[in-house]
Amino acid sequence: MRLERVWLIARSGSQAAQRQARRCAAELRDQGVTVVTATSGLARDPYPGLLASEPELPDLALALGGDGTVLGAARHLAPLGVPLLSFNVGGHLGFLTHDRRLLQQETTTPGQVSLWQRLREDRFALEKRMMLEARIDRGDGVASDLAVDPHLALNDFYFRPGLDELSSTCVLELEIDGEVVDQYSGDGLIMATPTGSTGYAMAAGGPILHPGLEGIVVNPICPMSLSSRAVVVPPRARLTVWPLGESSRRVRLWQDGVQATSLEPGDRAVVQRSRHSALLVVLEHSPSYYRTLTHKLHWAGSLVAAEPSHN
Repeated sequence: MRLERVWLIARSGSQAAQRQARRCAAELRDQGVTVVTATSGLARDPYPGLLASEPELPDLALALGGDGTVLGAARHLAPLGVPLLSFNVGGHLGFLTHDRRLLQQETTTPGQVSLWQRLREDRFALEKRMMLEARIDRGDGVASDLAVDPHLALNDFYFRPGLDELSSTCVLELEIDGEVVDQYSGDGLIMATPTGSTGYAMAAGGPILHPGLEGIVVNPICPMSLSSRAVVVPPRARLTVWPLGESSRRVRLWQDGVQATSLEPGDRAVVQRSRHSALLVVLEHSPSYYRTLTHKLHWAGSLVAAEPSHN
């Protein structure tokens, strides 16, 4: 990998992430690398400013934080083909990040090389992760968001009621490839990638999909009908969601936990696989998705035993 320009994005509000960012920036600058630092968080999106002000795209984006920091970076950088390397510094679950110990790896052991040397020598893998896109078609006949850049998500899109002072439920009609499938009455609807299947979709009772699979999880949130169940549809499916009911019953569309836009009855959202994929740098030689699950979700008896059985 050419390592001449790096964007270093640290989680806002995390002193640990800020400390690591300063250390990494100093090491890279000592090696002649141009480093641009920024912070990212729920109320801070650095990417529009970076993309508008920086003369060149980076060779690498280095994200220090949790999954939210990675998701924000992926939404902006995936369409540009910028690879993303992330470490769990100041984050929580960290499904998408490397252990911070890989970032602090010492080079005193014979044969051990620094992280930056590993990258220059291409001693890593690039993993493509499927993303979703959503386009909004306004029902007023005046304008349509279908002609502009779509909203992107690495984890999920979900629809939730937008008026807190009214009933917290909504009615959403789902159409798949031109065929009406169901009308969901409840707290909303999630559409998740395999990457996002361990996020909000899992919390709402949906299935976990291995990231090596390609598919879209469609999962209702607290439906009022026991027959409304989560389904997994092919990756090329075209999903259309129509809010129903009175004109005052606005529905909000969220992307990776960040509000994207609002819809009113008569509008429609078209969700499908994006042509862009997130490019994640993988440092481990033989990464195990199942080991990540057992560690992050406390599986395999980890709540009652320090070690798995010898079976």
